[in-house]
Formats: sequence, C-alpha cells, structure tokens
Amino acid sequence: MIHDTALLDQLESLPKITFDGQVFRATRKSLDPLATSRSGGRWMPASVASVLYTSLQREGALAEISFHWSQWTPMPSKLACLHTLRVATHRTLRLIRTDLTALGVAPQDYQATNLGRTQEIGAAVEFLGCDGLVAPSARWPCENLILFPDSTAFGATLETVTTEDVDWITWANANGLIHE
Repeated sequence: MIHDTALLDQLESLPKITFDGQVFRATRKSLDPLATSRSGGRWMPASVASVLYTSLQREGALAEISFHWSQWTPMPSKLACLHTLRVATHRTLRLIRTDLTALGVAPQDYQATNLGRTQEIGAAVEFLGCDGLVAPSARWPCENLILFPDSTAFGATLETVTTEDVDWITWANANGLIHE
C-alpha cells in the first residue's frame, strides 16, 4: 500500500504513548479473543495488516458488537462473549476528535461504516511502526484501542483476564441501540 506522505508527516508529528491497562472485546462464543483479523474495518483496509479491535470501556465493546450484529439478517440471537484483556503497548498513537477533523475525517461522517479516510489513517499508523491506536469510538462515548500485531514494532503484552457470556440483544435494547 502506498501512503500519502502528508498524512504520514501529520501522524508522525503526533505524540506516541504507552498503554498499560485493561480493555474489553466482545466476540462470538467460538472466537479466540486474541485472534486478529485481516478482513478490514474502521481502521484498516482489508488484507493490508492484521488488527485487533478493543474498547477501553465494557459498554464500548458491547456497543460495537451490537451495532454490527444488528445489521445482519437474520440478527444473531446467541449470547456474545465479553472478554477483559490486559494490554501493554510501547508506541501507541492517540487521536482525539479534533485530530480526526484535522486529518480529514468529517465529524458528521464518523459513525458511517467503511470510512476510507479512517482506513488510510490506520494503515499509515501501522506503517509508521506503532503497535496501537487509541481513537474515539463511533458507537459509544469512550475510546477504543486498536492493536496492530503485524507492525514491526509490535511488542505489546496481550492476555485474556476474564470471559463472560452476555445477552447482547437485551443489553442493546436496554441502551436504545436496537429495537426488536
């Protein structure tokens, strides 16, 4: 993938942080919570690099899976698994909403799916050797941590702490995210 040099320069000028704490990830019951994906998403085009999407809040992870699963027909009725993970990163870029605007992401478009600009940003962050990206969630008022295990600098610690079954439909209904 060829990266926009102006975007690379903008991202390189932003401070990098370390992250050491717990994050949350909601998955289907049969999925390893540490399994990465190359199928693309908000922060990475398909087949460019592996990612692991997590949220800094329990509700953020549940909001993400509720959004995606509520789009399917028929909507899955099985329980989801909510995993608490321990993560320690070494070189993570943190973006706030004003950074997103400066990087060309229109605030009114941020909740849309398949946002090409956020995918360009995520791919560039990974290319710059960051092991992660902290960015605002599009689904809940919190931040998400996106990990880039393919990054040459990836040295993050990542382990599962707990796993619980969650009735995601009941949770989503209670939070006004879907209506059966």
